Amino acid sequence: MDQARRWIVRSPDPRAADLAAKLRTSPILAQILLNRGITEVDDAARFLRPSLTQLHAPALLANLPRAAERIAEAIRQRSRIVIFGDYDVDGITGTAILWHAIRLLGGDVGYYIPHRVEEGYGLKPEAMRAIRGKGAELIISVDCGITAIEAVKAACDDGAEVIVSDHHEWTPDPATGGALLPECHAVVHPRLPGHTPYPNPDLCGAGVALKLAWGVGLAMAGAEKVAADFRDFLVNATAMAALGTIADVVPLRGENRALAHFGLKHLVQSRLFGIQSLIASAGLAGKNLDSEHVAFRLAPRLNACGRMGHARLAVELMTDADEKRSAEIAQFLGAQNVERQRTERSILDQAIEQIKANGFDRDDCRGIVLGSEKWHPGVIGIVASRIVDRYHRPTVLVAMTNGHGAGSGRSIAGFNLAEALLACGDHLEHHGGHAMAAGLGMASARLESFRTAFIDHANQRVSVDQLQPTLEIDAEATLREMTLPLVLEMQRLGPFGQGNRQPILACRGVEATAPAKPMGTTAAHASFYARADGATLRCIGFSRGSLVEWVRPGIRLDLAFVPIVNTYQNRQSVELHLRDIRRST
Repeated sequence: MDQARRWIVRSPDPRAADLAAKLRTSPILAQILLNRGITEVDDAARFLRPSLTQLHAPALLANLPRAAERIAEAIRQRSRIVIFGDYDVDGITGTAILWHAIRLLGGDVGYYIPHRVEEGYGLKPEAMRAIRGKGAELIISVDCGITAIEAVKAACDDGAEVIVSDHHEWTPDPATGGALLPECHAVVHPRLPGHTPYPNPDLCGAGVALKLAWGVGLAMAGAEKVAADFRDFLVNATAMAALGTIADVVPLRGENRALAHFGLKHLVQSRLFGIQSLIASAGLAGKNLDSEHVAFRLAPRLNACGRMGHARLAVELMTDADEKRSAEIAQFLGAQNVERQRTERSILDQAIEQIKANGFDRDDCRGIVLGSEKWHPGVIGIVASRIVDRYHRPTVLVAMTNGHGAGSGRSIAGFNLAEALLACGDHLEHHGGHAMAAGLGMASARLESFRTAFIDHANQRVSVDQLQPTLEIDAEATLREMTLPLVLEMQRLGPFGQGNRQPILACRGVEATAPAKPMGTTAAHASFYARADGATLRCIGFSRGSLVEWVRPGIRLDLAFVPIVNTYQNRQSVELHLRDIRRST
Protein backbone atom coordinates (compact mmCIF):
# COMPACT_ATOMS: atom_id res chain seq x y z
CA MET A 1 0.00 0.00 0.00
CA ASP A 2 1.20 3.52 -0.82
CA GLN A 3 2.69 5.70 1.89
CA ALA A 4 0.32 8.05 3.78
CA ARG A 5 0.00 11.35 1.95
CA ARG A 6 -0.15 14.96 3.03
CA TRP A 7 -3.16 16.66 1.49
CA ILE A 8 -2.67 20.01 -0.21
CA VAL A 9 -6.16 21.41 -0.77
CA ARG A 10 -6.51 24.35 -3.12
CA SER A 11 -8.43 27.26 -1.62
CA PRO A 12 -11.61 28.34 -3.45
CA ASP A 13 -10.74 30.91 -6.10
CA PRO A 14 -13.02 33.98 -6.00
CA ARG A 15 -12.83 34.17 -9.81
CA ALA A 16 -14.45 30.75 -10.28
CA ALA A 17 -18.07 31.92 -10.24
CA ASP A 18 -17.45 34.59 -12.90
CA LEU A 19 -15.45 32.21 -15.14
CA ALA A 20 -18.13 29.53 -14.77
CA ALA A 21 -20.85 31.97 -15.78
CA LYS A 22 -18.95 33.07 -18.89
CA LEU A 23 -18.14 29.49 -19.91
CA ARG A 24 -21.57 28.17 -18.85
CA THR A 25 -19.94 25.46 -16.77
CA SER A 26 -20.06 24.43 -13.12
CA PRO A 27 -18.04 26.41 -10.56
CA ILE A 28 -16.08 23.24 -9.78
CA LEU A 29 -14.93 22.95 -13.40
CA ALA A 30 -14.00 26.64 -13.41
CA GLN A 31 -12.04 26.15 -10.17
CA ILE A 32 -10.08 23.30 -11.75
CA LEU A 33 -9.25 25.42 -14.80
CA LEU A 34 -8.00 28.21 -12.54
CA ASN A 35 -5.92 25.67 -10.61
CA ARG A 36 -4.26 24.80 -13.94
CA GLY A 37 -3.37 28.44 -14.51
CA ILE A 38 -6.08 28.94 -17.14
CA THR A 39 -7.61 32.28 -16.16
CA GLU A 40 -8.82 33.86 -19.41
CA VAL A 41 -12.15 32.93 -20.99
CA ASP A 42 -10.67 32.49 -24.48
CA ASP A 43 -7.88 30.26 -23.18
CA ALA A 44 -10.38 28.19 -21.21
CA ALA A 45 -12.64 27.81 -24.25
CA ARG A 46 -9.68 26.60 -26.35
CA PHE A 47 -8.70 24.18 -23.60
CA LEU A 48 -12.20 22.72 -23.46
CA ARG A 49 -12.38 22.45 -27.27
CA PRO A 50 -9.01 21.15 -28.57
CA SER A 51 -8.42 21.72 -32.28
CA LEU A 52 -5.95 20.49 -34.86
CA THR A 53 -5.19 24.17 -35.48
CA GLN A 54 -3.27 23.98 -32.19
CA LEU A 55 -0.60 21.92 -33.99
CA HIS A 56 2.41 24.07 -34.84
CA ALA A 57 3.85 24.32 -38.35
CA PRO A 58 6.62 21.74 -38.87
CA ALA A 59 9.00 24.39 -40.22
CA LEU A 60 9.20 25.85 -36.70
CA LEU A 61 11.07 22.74 -35.55
CA ALA A 62 14.83 23.22 -35.70
CA ASN A 63 16.42 21.90 -38.92
CA LEU A 64 13.21 20.16 -40.01
CA PRO A 65 12.96 21.82 -43.46
CA ARG A 66 16.53 20.75 -44.28
CA ALA A 67 15.85 17.19 -43.12
CA ALA A 68 12.54 17.03 -45.00
CA GLU A 69 14.11 18.19 -48.26
CA ARG A 70 16.82 15.53 -47.96
CA ILE A 71 14.27 12.78 -47.33
CA ALA A 72 12.15 14.02 -50.25
CA GLU A 73 15.24 13.90 -52.48
CA ALA A 74 15.92 10.31 -51.37
CA ILE A 75 12.30 9.37 -52.13
CA ARG A 76 12.50 10.86 -55.64
CA GLN A 77 15.81 9.11 -56.35
CA ARG A 78 14.54 5.81 -54.91
CA SER A 79 17.50 5.73 -52.53
CA ARG A 80 17.32 3.13 -49.77
CA ILE A 81 16.12 4.75 -46.51
CA VAL A 82 16.31 2.98 -43.15
CA ILE A 83 14.61 4.28 -40.00
CA PHE A 84 16.46 3.46 -36.76
CA GLY A 85 13.88 3.55 -33.95
CA ASP A 86 13.96 3.12 -30.20
CA TYR A 87 12.38 0.01 -28.68
CA ASP A 88 9.76 1.73 -26.48
CA VAL A 89 6.24 2.80 -27.48
CA ASP A 90 7.41 6.29 -28.43
CA GLY A 91 10.10 4.91 -30.73
CA ILE A 92 7.87 2.16 -32.12
CA THR A 93 5.04 4.52 -33.05
CA GLY A 94 7.38 7.23 -34.33
CA THR A 95 9.13 4.69 -36.56
CA ALA A 96 5.77 3.48 -37.88
CA ILE A 97 4.58 7.04 -38.64
CA LEU A 98 7.67 7.88 -40.68
CA TRP A 99 7.67 4.46 -42.41
CA HIS A 100 4.06 4.86 -43.53
CA ALA A 101 4.70 8.43 -44.69
CA ILE A 102 7.72 7.53 -46.82
CA ARG A 103 5.95 4.48 -48.28
CA LEU A 104 2.89 6.56 -49.16
CA LEU A 105 5.11 9.09 -50.92
CA GLY A 106 6.77 6.34 -52.98
CA GLY A 107 9.99 5.83 -51.05
CA ASP A 108 12.08 2.69 -50.57
CA VAL A 109 12.14 2.37 -46.78
CA GLY A 110 12.89 -0.17 -44.06
CA TYR A 111 13.41 -0.04 -40.31
CA TYR A 112 15.86 -1.26 -37.68
CA ILE A 113 15.04 -1.65 -33.98
CA PRO A 114 17.88 -2.60 -31.60
CA HIS A 115 17.52 -5.45 -29.12
CA ARG A 116 17.17 -3.92 -25.64
CA VAL A 117 19.30 -6.53 -23.85
CA GLU A 118 21.80 -7.51 -26.56
CA GLU A 119 22.42 -4.05 -28.07
CA GLY A 120 21.17 -1.57 -25.51
CA TYR A 121 19.71 1.87 -26.05
CA GLY A 122 20.41 4.08 -29.03
CA LEU A 123 22.55 4.11 -32.14
CA LYS A 124 25.72 2.02 -32.03
CA PRO A 125 28.57 2.04 -34.60
CA GLU A 126 28.19 -1.72 -35.23
CA ALA A 127 24.50 -1.41 -36.02
CA MET A 128 25.04 1.60 -38.27
CA ARG A 129 27.73 -0.25 -40.25
CA ALA A 130 25.42 -3.26 -40.58
CA ILE A 131 22.58 -1.07 -41.86
CA ARG A 132 24.91 0.63 -44.32
CA GLY A 133 26.22 -2.77 -45.40
CA LYS A 134 22.71 -3.72 -46.51
CA GLY A 135 22.49 -0.78 -48.86
CA ALA A 136 21.10 2.06 -46.75
CA GLU A 137 21.99 5.45 -48.21
CA LEU A 138 20.02 7.56 -45.75
CA ILE A 139 19.53 6.59 -42.08
CA ILE A 140 16.94 8.45 -39.99
CA SER A 141 16.83 8.01 -36.22
CA VAL A 142 13.55 8.23 -34.32
CA ASP A 143 13.41 8.91 -30.56
CA CYS A 144 17.15 8.44 -30.16
CA GLY A 145 20.52 9.54 -31.50
CA ILE A 146 21.12 12.95 -29.97
CA THR A 147 24.27 11.70 -28.17
CA ALA A 148 25.36 9.13 -30.78
CA ILE A 149 28.54 10.89 -31.95
CA GLU A 150 30.54 7.73 -32.70
CA ALA A 151 27.63 5.93 -34.38
CA VAL A 152 26.80 8.85 -36.66
CA LYS A 153 30.48 9.21 -37.59
CA ALA A 154 30.72 5.48 -38.35
CA ALA A 155 27.74 5.64 -40.70
CA CYS A 156 29.02 8.75 -42.44
CA ASP A 157 32.52 7.29 -42.78
CA ASP A 158 30.89 4.33 -44.55
CA GLY A 159 29.22 6.68 -47.04
CA ALA A 160 25.70 7.00 -45.60
CA GLU A 161 23.96 10.22 -44.65
CA VAL A 162 22.28 10.50 -41.26
CA ILE A 163 19.33 12.52 -40.00
CA VAL A 164 18.70 12.44 -36.25
CA SER A 165 15.21 13.10 -34.90
CA ASP A 166 15.04 13.00 -31.12
CA HIS A 167 13.69 14.76 -28.04
CA HIS A 168 16.00 13.58 -25.27
CA GLU A 169 18.46 15.61 -23.22
CA TRP A 170 22.21 15.67 -23.85
CA THR A 171 25.40 17.16 -22.46
CA PRO A 172 27.69 18.96 -24.96
CA ASP A 173 30.81 16.90 -25.71
CA PRO A 174 34.06 18.83 -25.14
CA ALA A 175 35.74 16.60 -27.74
CA THR A 176 33.66 18.25 -30.47
CA GLY A 177 34.05 21.75 -29.06
CA GLY A 178 30.39 21.59 -28.05
CA ALA A 179 29.26 20.93 -31.64
CA LEU A 180 26.29 18.62 -31.87
CA LEU A 181 26.82 15.62 -34.19
CA PRO A 182 29.00 17.53 -36.69
CA GLU A 183 28.81 14.81 -39.39
CA CYS A 184 25.00 14.64 -39.24
CA HIS A 185 23.06 16.06 -42.21
CA ALA A 186 20.42 17.47 -39.86
CA VAL A 187 19.38 17.18 -36.22
CA VAL A 188 15.64 17.66 -35.68
CA HIS A 189 14.89 18.35 -32.04
CA PRO A 190 12.41 20.61 -30.18
CA ARG A 191 15.07 22.10 -27.85
CA LEU A 192 18.21 22.87 -29.84
CA PRO A 193 20.44 25.74 -28.69
CA GLY A 194 21.08 28.45 -31.25
CA HIS A 195 17.66 28.06 -32.86
CA THR A 196 14.38 29.90 -32.40
CA PRO A 197 12.63 28.01 -29.57
CA TYR A 198 9.95 25.62 -30.78
CA PRO A 199 6.58 26.51 -29.19
CA ASN A 200 6.26 23.01 -27.70
CA PRO A 201 9.60 21.97 -26.15
CA ASP A 202 7.94 18.85 -24.70
CA LEU A 203 7.20 17.13 -28.03
CA CYS A 204 7.88 13.39 -27.77
CA GLY A 205 9.74 11.23 -30.29
CA ALA A 206 6.56 10.19 -32.11
CA GLY A 207 5.47 13.83 -32.18
CA VAL A 208 8.77 14.83 -33.78
CA ALA A 209 8.35 11.98 -36.31
CA LEU A 210 4.83 13.17 -37.17
CA LYS A 211 6.12 16.71 -37.75
CA LEU A 212 8.97 15.36 -39.88
CA ALA A 213 6.52 13.29 -41.93
CA TRP A 214 4.38 16.40 -42.39
CA GLY A 215 7.44 18.33 -43.53
CA VAL A 216 8.37 15.61 -46.05
CA GLY A 217 4.83 15.74 -47.42
CA LEU A 218 5.18 19.47 -47.93
CA ALA A 219 8.57 19.05 -49.59
CA MET A 220 7.18 16.43 -51.98
CA ALA A 221 4.15 18.61 -52.77
CA GLY A 222 6.28 21.70 -53.31
CA ALA A 223 3.43 23.74 -51.88
CA GLU A 224 2.13 25.25 -48.66
CA LYS A 225 -0.22 22.29 -48.16
CA VAL A 226 0.23 18.55 -48.53
CA ALA A 227 -1.74 16.48 -51.02
CA ALA A 228 -5.25 15.45 -49.92
CA ASP A 229 -4.42 11.76 -49.44
CA PHE A 230 -1.34 12.66 -47.40
CA ARG A 231 -3.39 15.02 -45.24
CA ASP A 232 -5.76 12.13 -44.49
CA PHE A 233 -2.76 10.02 -43.54
CA LEU A 234 -1.42 12.69 -41.16
CA VAL A 235 -4.80 13.03 -39.43
CA ASN A 236 -5.02 9.25 -39.01
CA ALA A 237 -1.39 9.11 -37.87
CA THR A 238 -2.33 11.19 -34.81
CA ALA A 239 -3.51 7.82 -33.43
CA MET A 240 0.06 6.52 -33.34
CA ALA A 241 1.36 9.90 -32.14
CA ALA A 242 -1.15 9.76 -29.26
CA LEU A 243 0.14 6.31 -28.25
CA GLY A 244 3.69 7.66 -28.12
CA THR A 245 2.75 10.93 -26.43
CA ILE A 246 0.76 9.31 -23.63
CA ALA A 247 3.12 6.35 -23.14
CA ASP A 248 6.20 8.59 -22.95
CA VAL A 249 4.59 10.64 -20.16
CA VAL A 250 5.31 14.03 -21.71
CA PRO A 251 3.19 16.96 -20.46
CA LEU A 252 -0.30 16.86 -21.97
CA ARG A 253 -0.51 20.57 -22.57
CA GLY A 254 -1.03 22.63 -25.73
CA GLU A 255 0.05 20.76 -28.85
CA ASN A 256 0.62 17.50 -26.97
CA ARG A 257 -2.90 17.59 -25.57
CA ALA A 258 -4.35 18.27 -29.03
CA LEU A 259 -2.39 15.30 -30.45
CA ALA A 260 -3.62 13.05 -27.64
CA HIS A 261 -7.22 14.30 -27.92
CA PHE A 262 -7.57 13.67 -31.66
CA GLY A 263 -5.31 10.64 -31.66
CA LEU A 264 -7.53 8.84 -29.16
CA LYS A 265 -10.49 9.35 -31.48
CA HIS A 266 -8.55 8.08 -34.47
CA LEU A 267 -7.35 5.03 -32.56
CA VAL A 268 -10.96 3.90 -32.42
CA GLN A 269 -11.46 4.69 -36.12
CA SER A 270 -8.10 3.36 -37.35
CA ARG A 271 -8.13 1.22 -40.46
CA LEU A 272 -4.70 -0.20 -39.61
CA PHE A 273 -5.00 -3.92 -38.88
CA GLY A 274 -2.30 -3.69 -36.22
CA ILE A 275 -4.11 -1.05 -34.19
CA GLN A 276 -7.43 -2.89 -34.51
CA SER A 277 -5.82 -6.13 -33.30
CA LEU A 278 -4.01 -4.38 -30.46
CA ILE A 279 -7.25 -2.82 -29.23
CA ALA A 280 -9.13 -6.11 -29.53
CA SER A 281 -6.43 -8.05 -27.68
CA ALA A 282 -6.76 -5.60 -24.77
CA GLY A 283 -10.52 -6.18 -24.58
CA LEU A 284 -11.26 -2.62 -25.68
CA ALA A 285 -12.98 -3.20 -29.03
CA GLY A 286 -16.03 -0.98 -29.45
CA LYS A 287 -15.14 1.28 -26.52
CA ASN A 288 -14.31 4.96 -26.44
CA LEU A 289 -10.65 5.12 -25.50
CA ASP A 290 -9.07 7.48 -23.00
CA SER A 291 -5.52 8.10 -21.83
CA GLU A 292 -5.78 5.46 -19.08
CA HIS A 293 -6.63 2.80 -21.68
CA VAL A 294 -3.45 3.74 -23.53
CA ALA A 295 -1.24 4.00 -20.43
CA PHE A 296 -2.40 0.80 -18.71
CA ARG A 297 -3.77 -1.47 -21.45
CA LEU A 298 -2.32 -0.66 -24.89
CA ALA A 299 1.14 0.78 -24.22
CA PRO A 300 2.21 -2.08 -21.89
CA ARG A 301 1.47 -4.57 -24.67
CA LEU A 302 3.60 -2.67 -27.18
CA ASN A 303 6.35 -2.27 -24.61
CA ALA A 304 6.24 -5.88 -23.48
CA CYS A 305 8.04 -7.43 -26.45
CA GLY A 306 10.80 -4.81 -26.23
CA ARG A 307 11.20 -5.50 -22.52
CA MET A 308 10.98 -9.28 -22.69
CA GLY A 309 12.33 -9.91 -26.21
CA HIS A 310 12.57 -7.83 -29.39
CA ALA A 311 10.44 -4.78 -30.24
CA ARG A 312 10.72 -5.50 -33.96
CA LEU A 313 7.42 -7.39 -33.74
CA ALA A 314 5.61 -4.34 -32.39
CA VAL A 315 6.90 -2.25 -35.30
CA GLU A 316 5.75 -4.95 -37.72
CA LEU A 317 2.32 -4.76 -36.07
CA MET A 318 2.22 -1.00 -36.65
CA THR A 319 3.52 -1.15 -40.25
CA ASP A 320 3.00 -3.89 -42.82
CA ALA A 321 1.35 -6.77 -40.92
CA ASP A 322 -1.82 -8.03 -42.64
CA GLU A 323 -5.00 -8.93 -40.75
CA LYS A 324 -3.97 -12.50 -39.92
CA ARG A 325 -0.41 -11.58 -38.95
CA SER A 326 -1.66 -8.63 -36.85
CA ALA A 327 -3.92 -10.91 -34.83
CA GLU A 328 -1.01 -13.33 -34.25
CA ILE A 329 1.35 -10.56 -33.13
CA ALA A 330 -1.26 -8.94 -30.87
CA GLN A 331 -1.92 -12.29 -29.20
CA PHE A 332 1.81 -12.80 -28.69
CA LEU A 333 2.20 -9.29 -27.23
CA GLY A 334 -0.58 -10.07 -24.78
CA ALA A 335 1.24 -13.21 -23.65
CA GLN A 336 4.51 -11.27 -23.37
CA ASN A 337 2.74 -8.68 -21.24
CA VAL A 338 1.49 -11.37 -18.85
CA GLU A 339 5.05 -12.68 -18.56
CA ARG A 340 6.27 -9.13 -17.99
CA GLN A 341 3.76 -8.68 -15.15
CA ARG A 342 4.85 -11.97 -13.54
CA THR A 343 8.52 -10.98 -13.78
CA GLU A 344 7.77 -7.51 -12.43
CA ARG A 345 5.99 -8.89 -9.36
CA SER A 346 8.89 -11.23 -8.61
CA ILE A 347 11.49 -8.45 -8.88
CA LEU A 348 9.36 -6.11 -6.76
CA ASP A 349 9.12 -8.68 -3.98
CA GLN A 350 12.90 -9.21 -4.04
CA ALA A 351 13.53 -5.44 -4.09
CA ILE A 352 11.33 -4.86 -1.06
CA GLU A 353 13.20 -7.61 0.79
CA GLN A 354 16.51 -5.83 0.04
CA ILE A 355 15.10 -2.50 1.23
CA LYS A 356 13.91 -3.94 4.53
CA ALA A 357 17.06 -5.98 5.10
CA ASN A 358 19.36 -2.99 4.53
CA GLY A 359 17.25 -0.29 6.18
CA PHE A 360 16.94 1.75 3.01
CA ASP A 361 13.51 2.96 4.18
CA ARG A 362 14.96 4.86 7.16
CA ASP A 363 14.67 8.66 7.27
CA ASP A 364 18.47 8.95 7.15
CA CYS A 365 18.56 7.05 3.84
CA ARG A 366 16.95 9.26 1.22
CA GLY A 367 17.92 7.37 -1.89
CA ILE A 368 17.63 3.70 -2.89
CA VAL A 369 20.02 1.66 -5.04
CA LEU A 370 19.36 -2.05 -5.47
CA GLY A 371 20.95 -4.72 -7.66
CA SER A 372 20.72 -8.40 -8.49
CA GLU A 373 21.99 -10.91 -11.00
CA LYS A 374 18.49 -12.46 -11.07
CA TRP A 375 16.70 -9.41 -12.49
CA HIS A 376 15.54 -8.86 -16.06
CA PRO A 377 16.94 -5.56 -17.37
CA GLY A 378 13.83 -4.86 -19.43
CA VAL A 379 11.55 -4.67 -16.39
CA ILE A 380 13.57 -2.89 -13.71
CA GLY A 381 12.42 0.59 -14.78
CA ILE A 382 8.80 -0.31 -14.06
CA VAL A 383 9.79 -1.80 -10.69
CA ALA A 384 11.75 1.35 -9.84
CA SER A 385 8.52 3.31 -10.35
CA ARG A 386 6.71 0.95 -7.98
CA ILE A 387 9.44 1.44 -5.37
CA VAL A 388 9.16 5.23 -5.66
CA ASP A 389 5.36 4.97 -5.25
CA ARG A 390 5.83 2.92 -2.10
CA TYR A 391 8.83 4.60 -0.42
CA HIS A 392 8.92 8.02 -2.10
CA ARG A 393 12.66 8.10 -2.59
CA PRO A 394 14.71 8.42 -5.79
CA THR A 395 15.42 4.83 -6.78
CA VAL A 396 17.87 3.05 -9.07
CA LEU A 397 17.65 -0.67 -9.85
CA VAL A 398 20.54 -2.49 -11.52
CA ALA A 399 20.31 -5.81 -13.36
CA MET A 400 23.75 -7.43 -13.42
CA THR A 401 25.01 -9.98 -15.94
CA ASN A 402 28.56 -11.22 -16.60
CA GLY A 403 30.20 -8.44 -14.64
CA HIS A 404 28.13 -5.65 -16.17
CA GLY A 405 25.15 -3.81 -14.72
CA ALA A 406 22.33 -2.13 -16.65
CA GLY A 407 20.39 0.27 -14.44
CA SER A 408 17.16 2.23 -14.59
CA GLY A 409 16.07 4.94 -12.17
CA ARG A 410 12.99 6.95 -11.24
CA SER A 411 12.79 10.06 -9.09
CA ILE A 412 10.56 12.27 -6.97
CA ALA A 413 9.61 15.90 -7.47
CA GLY A 414 12.50 18.22 -6.64
CA PHE A 415 15.30 15.70 -7.18
CA ASN A 416 16.92 15.78 -10.63
CA LEU A 417 17.92 12.21 -11.37
CA ALA A 418 19.95 13.05 -14.48
CA GLU A 419 22.03 15.54 -12.48
CA ALA A 420 22.47 13.00 -9.68
CA LEU A 421 23.88 10.42 -12.09
CA LEU A 422 26.20 13.06 -13.51
CA ALA A 423 27.45 13.79 -9.98
CA CYS A 424 28.07 10.07 -9.47
CA GLY A 425 29.51 9.59 -12.95
CA ASP A 426 32.91 8.39 -11.75
CA HIS A 427 31.26 5.10 -10.77
CA LEU A 428 29.42 4.64 -14.08
CA GLU A 429 30.34 3.68 -17.63
CA HIS A 430 27.54 5.75 -19.13
CA HIS A 431 24.29 7.41 -18.12
CA GLY A 432 21.56 9.64 -19.48
CA GLY A 433 17.93 10.62 -19.17
CA HIS A 434 15.69 13.21 -17.58
CA ALA A 435 15.01 14.74 -14.19
CA MET A 436 12.46 12.04 -13.36
CA ALA A 437 13.78 8.99 -15.25
CA ALA A 438 17.21 7.86 -16.39
CA GLY A 439 19.31 4.88 -17.38
CA LEU A 440 22.91 3.86 -16.73
CA GLY A 441 25.57 1.24 -17.27
CA MET A 442 28.30 0.17 -14.85
CA ALA A 443 30.71 -2.55 -13.93
CA SER A 444 29.00 -4.81 -11.40
CA ALA A 445 31.95 -4.35 -9.04
CA ARG A 446 31.11 -0.63 -8.74
CA LEU A 447 27.58 -1.17 -7.40
CA GLU A 448 28.47 -0.58 -3.75
CA SER A 449 30.56 2.52 -4.44
CA PHE A 450 27.82 3.91 -6.68
CA ARG A 451 25.21 3.17 -4.01
CA THR A 452 27.21 5.07 -1.39
CA ALA A 453 27.75 8.05 -3.69
CA PHE A 454 24.11 8.16 -4.81
CA ILE A 455 22.69 7.95 -1.30
CA ASP A 456 25.14 10.61 -0.08
CA HIS A 457 24.03 12.86 -2.94
CA ALA A 458 20.35 12.23 -2.14
CA ASN A 459 20.85 12.80 1.59
CA GLN A 460 22.23 16.26 0.83
CA ARG A 461 19.36 17.24 -1.47
CA VAL A 462 16.20 15.47 -0.29
CA SER A 463 14.51 16.95 2.76
CA VAL A 464 12.55 14.97 5.35
CA ASP A 465 9.38 16.65 4.10
CA GLN A 466 10.08 15.35 0.58
CA LEU A 467 10.01 11.79 1.91
CA GLN A 468 6.29 12.13 2.50
CA PRO A 469 4.29 12.19 -0.74
CA THR A 470 1.72 14.91 -1.21
CA LEU A 471 -1.71 14.79 -2.79
CA GLU A 472 -2.92 17.90 -4.58
CA ILE A 473 -6.68 18.30 -4.22
CA ASP A 474 -8.44 20.66 -6.60
CA ALA A 475 -11.48 21.41 -4.50
CA GLU A 476 -13.58 20.24 -1.59
CA ALA A 477 -17.08 19.20 -2.53
CA THR A 478 -20.12 17.38 -1.19
CA LEU A 479 -21.39 13.98 -2.25
CA ARG A 480 -24.59 15.69 -3.41
CA GLU A 481 -22.55 17.69 -5.93
CA MET A 482 -21.17 14.50 -7.54
CA THR A 483 -23.87 14.30 -10.19
CA LEU A 484 -23.68 12.63 -13.58
CA PRO A 485 -23.79 15.97 -15.47
CA LEU A 486 -20.88 17.32 -13.41
CA VAL A 487 -18.70 14.24 -13.92
CA LEU A 488 -19.46 14.15 -17.65
CA GLU A 489 -18.53 17.83 -17.80
CA MET A 490 -15.24 17.13 -16.03
CA GLN A 491 -14.32 14.65 -18.76
CA ARG A 492 -13.87 17.65 -21.07
CA LEU A 493 -10.69 18.42 -19.12
CA GLY A 494 -9.01 15.31 -20.56
CA PRO A 495 -7.01 13.64 -21.94
CA PHE A 496 -5.33 13.29 -18.57
CA GLY A 497 -1.71 12.55 -17.87
CA GLN A 498 1.57 14.25 -17.05
CA GLY A 499 1.01 18.02 -16.85
CA ASN A 500 -2.76 17.60 -16.92
CA ARG A 501 -3.59 15.17 -14.15
CA GLN A 502 -7.06 13.94 -13.38
CA PRO A 503 -8.82 16.38 -11.05
CA ILE A 504 -8.95 15.14 -7.48
CA LEU A 505 -11.79 16.23 -5.18
CA ALA A 506 -12.29 15.71 -1.46
CA CYS A 507 -15.33 15.10 0.73
CA ARG A 508 -14.98 15.24 4.51
CA GLY A 509 -17.02 13.55 7.20
CA VAL A 510 -18.90 11.05 5.04
CA GLU A 511 -20.37 7.95 6.67
CA ALA A 512 -19.77 4.36 5.56
CA THR A 513 -23.13 2.61 5.23
CA ALA A 514 -21.84 -1.00 5.20
CA PRO A 515 -18.60 -2.94 5.67
CA ALA A 516 -16.08 -2.64 2.86
CA LYS A 517 -16.15 -5.66 0.55
CA PRO A 518 -13.16 -7.26 -1.16
CA MET A 519 -12.84 -7.00 -4.94
CA GLY A 520 -10.79 -8.89 -7.51
CA THR A 521 -9.64 -12.50 -7.70
CA THR A 522 -6.94 -11.85 -5.10
CA ALA A 523 -9.03 -9.43 -2.99
CA ALA A 524 -6.44 -6.72 -3.67
CA HIS A 525 -9.16 -4.08 -4.07
CA ALA A 526 -12.17 -3.06 -1.98
CA SER A 527 -15.45 -1.17 -2.27
CA PHE A 528 -17.99 0.37 0.07
CA TYR A 529 -20.82 2.90 0.03
CA ALA A 530 -20.53 6.34 1.59
CA ARG A 531 -23.40 8.65 2.59
CA ALA A 532 -23.64 12.38 3.33
CA ASP A 533 -26.28 15.08 2.90
CA GLY A 534 -28.82 12.61 1.59
CA ALA A 535 -26.57 11.28 -1.20
CA THR A 536 -25.02 7.79 -1.30
CA LEU A 537 -22.24 6.78 -3.70
CA ARG A 538 -20.09 3.72 -4.25
CA CYS A 539 -16.37 4.13 -3.46
CA ILE A 540 -13.69 1.95 -5.06
CA GLY A 541 -10.25 1.50 -3.52
CA PHE A 542 -7.88 -0.07 -6.03
CA SER A 543 -4.92 -1.78 -4.34
CA ARG A 544 -6.62 -0.97 -1.02
CA GLY A 545 -7.81 -4.41 -0.01
CA SER A 546 -6.94 -3.57 3.61
CA LEU A 547 -10.05 -1.36 3.76
CA VAL A 548 -12.09 -4.48 4.56
CA GLU A 549 -10.25 -4.67 7.89
CA TRP A 550 -11.44 -1.34 9.25
CA VAL A 551 -14.19 0.32 7.19
CA ARG A 552 -17.42 -0.45 9.08
CA PRO A 553 -20.95 1.00 9.10
CA GLY A 554 -21.11 4.37 10.83
CA ILE A 555 -17.40 5.18 10.61
CA ARG A 556 -16.72 8.77 9.54
CA LEU A 557 -14.26 9.22 6.70
CA ASP A 558 -12.45 11.87 4.69
CA LEU A 559 -12.16 10.86 1.04
CA ALA A 560 -9.89 12.11 -1.73
CA PHE A 561 -11.11 10.75 -5.05
CA VAL A 562 -11.57 11.02 -8.79
CA PRO A 563 -15.26 10.89 -9.76
CA ILE A 564 -15.84 8.38 -12.56
CA VAL A 565 -18.79 7.54 -14.82
CA ASN A 566 -19.48 3.82 -14.58
CA THR A 567 -21.52 2.26 -17.40
CA TYR A 568 -23.27 -1.03 -16.71
CA GLN A 569 -26.01 -2.53 -18.90
CA ASN A 570 -26.33 0.83 -20.69
CA ARG A 571 -26.93 2.65 -17.42
CA GLN A 572 -24.54 5.32 -16.19
CA SER A 573 -23.78 6.13 -12.58
CA VAL A 574 -21.14 8.01 -10.62
CA GLU A 575 -18.46 6.17 -8.65
CA LEU A 576 -15.65 7.58 -6.55
CA HIS A 577 -12.23 6.09 -7.26
CA LEU A 578 -10.18 6.71 -4.13
CA ARG A 579 -6.79 8.38 -4.18
CA ASP A 580 -6.60 8.53 -0.39
CA ILE A 581 -8.81 7.78 2.62
CA ARG A 582 -8.54 8.49 6.33
CA ARG A 583 -10.69 8.63 9.43
CA SER A 584 -12.34 11.98 10.03
CA THR A 585 -10.89 13.89 12.96
